[in-house]
Amino acid sequence: MRGNHYPLMIELFDGYLHQDYEIYGDTFEEVVDYYKRMNPRSMCLDLVFEIDVFMAEHPDDLNLAFKLNFKPQINHTYRWHTTFSFLEWLKRLLSE
Repeated sequence: MRGNHYPLMIELFDGYLHQDYEIYGDTFEEVVDYYKRMNPRSMCLDLVFEIDVFMAEHPDDLNLAFKLNFKPQINHTYRWHTTFSFLEWLKRLLSE
């Protein structure tokens, strides 16, 4: 069930990494960079923490939980192969 349990992740996926993500950049990297420029560093680090919590809460059903909670409009696995690797990539970019 989708709720406000992960508000920063919902904001990132609904507001930036959606089917029209190219509004903010040509690549996912550029979109995440745009997100970082538009938000304070503390918010980016809070998002990293939120991703960590989400991953810890779903060690055995991460892919399904991601789909149910965020209903992604993008194919996040085409490049990263798994939801786990995609979220790890996001955490690294947000932490830089």
